[in-house]
Amino acid sequence: MSDLPATDPAADALAHLVAEIDRSVAELERARHRAERLLHERGTGRPWLDVVTAESRPLVVESVSAVLAGLAGAGHGWRREQALALQREAVSINRIAALFGVTRQRISALLKE
Repeated sequence: MSDLPATDPAADALAHLVAEIDRSVAELERARHRAERLLHERGTGRPWLDVVTAESRPLVVESVSAVLAGLAGAGHGWRREQALALQREAVSINRIAALFGVTRQRISALLKE
């Protein structure tokens, strides 16, 4: 019989992060294509005001900001669940901090969230 828990919040958080990475890649590809079009428009001599005001929403910068926010949230969730999983395996806070490359205080705060 396995010692793995019936539910694994860390695995769920990691799966969510993978899905967010996939979504982000697709969104960044769309944003890159749109940014290239903007560069092309600018390259034809159009003024920036015309180029930017003709851009449909979401703007390239809005897409990039949404991707960063999504990855930050999913990454934070994964980090927290990973730290909790390590703590359940009796890994010390100092060791978790070393693994994550952060301070012991940061791990303590993360575990208390």
